[in-house]
Amino acid sequence: MTQLPGLLDTEAIRKDFPILDRLVHDGKKLVYLDNAATSQTPRQVLDVLSEYYEEHNANVHRGVHVLAEEATALYEGARDKVAAFINAPSRDEVIFTKNASESLNLVANMLGWADEPYRVDQDTEIVITEMEHHSNIVPWQLLSQRTGAKLKWFGLTDDGRLDLSNIDEIITEKTKIVSFVLVSNILGTVNPVEAIVRRAQEVGALVCIDASQAAPHMPLDVQALQADFVAFTGHKMCGPTGIGVLWGRQELLEDLPPFLGGGEMIETVSMHSSTFAPAPHKFEAGTPPIAQAVGLGAAIDYLNSIGMDRVLAHEHALTEYAVKRLLEVPDLRIIGPATAEDRGAAISFTLGDIHPHDVGQVLDEQGIAVRVGHHCARPVCLRYGIPATTRASFYLYSTPAEIDALVDGLEHVRNFFG
Repeated sequence: MTQLPGLLDTEAIRKDFPILDRLVHDGKKLVYLDNAATSQTPRQVLDVLSEYYEEHNANVHRGVHVLAEEATALYEGARDKVAAFINAPSRDEVIFTKNASESLNLVANMLGWADEPYRVDQDTEIVITEMEHHSNIVPWQLLSQRTGAKLKWFGLTDDGRLDLSNIDEIITEKTKIVSFVLVSNILGTVNPVEAIVRRAQEVGALVCIDASQAAPHMPLDVQALQADFVAFTGHKMCGPTGIGVLWGRQELLEDLPPFLGGGEMIETVSMHSSTFAPAPHKFEAGTPPIAQAVGLGAAIDYLNSIGMDRVLAHEHALTEYAVKRLLEVPDLRIIGPATAEDRGAAISFTLGDIHPHDVGQVLDEQGIAVRVGHHCARPVCLRYGIPATTRASFYLYSTPAEIDALVDGLEHVRNFFG
């Protein structure tokens, strides 16, 4: 068995994830390498979700009966856990959404409806990057089309990094918002936040960071990032689906208008007008994802029990090993940084002329679960002249043996297609 420095005790950790014991396709052991799409859920979170529905299920905030009070305490307790996990200055800066896509759409719509000095209009510019997930492209395209603002973006270098050589031309005095991914879901690239934030601050632009591929894998400190908004999602970090987070600076959340209207987010309502509740409730219209938030709080407890520094070290060791092993496979081309430095634990690749969908299907027959396609990052595939990629992505329960199984599986793919 391959031993690498910095690895977690995966034998113990994997006991917390019952799905990892599954056998698929006539008794083959499941090798789950699709963690960038969604992570698996430990028993500790499953138990909390079950307990919530069995003992505390009720709507939050308005009820005075015991179940409503218990559900409210659990829901708001999850907000406290998220705030501490990301080092937010205030719990009231944590907004629950249904996913990171909704969080990013929330920001785009707030800025489209805002008054000065935040309003995005035909005299302003929006800046993104060519490596964004579609969730951080389409909302800004829609805002640009609706307001007449100019949409600009940073291109990519041949090795999968952001090309910041023209940063002063991309981020200008007209820029109102710069929105970019912290860790690319397709390339694995960890982006240079400090340089981008510094330039944005020079021109007075707001900064929004998509941390969906960062929050599950490394310590996340929103104060250190110096961004104005940070978005991430629960289902990639051992939590349930249906829960996302938007963190925003308090003064911005106070000044910006809500995205959705309805119950919970109001202060007073008449037939003529309404006033809104303070943040975060101003941005949480209707019945929120209560059980999902409670589950996310349990997932944070679980990750904290391991330690995010240790998770990061584990994944770095695995990624270093995976890059080395994958580069031994004939005809394999890594799309993105071909080293473990400044990259996350998602590795996309092509294998000669074999279509990635065929690669994924043959691997699946061997029990190896990877992701194929453009990974909601089609501009990246266009940039590198490829139709799609195969992506293997690792997490805290992944092992070197699973990487070896992937490499062996790819050799089987090559033999299968001659």
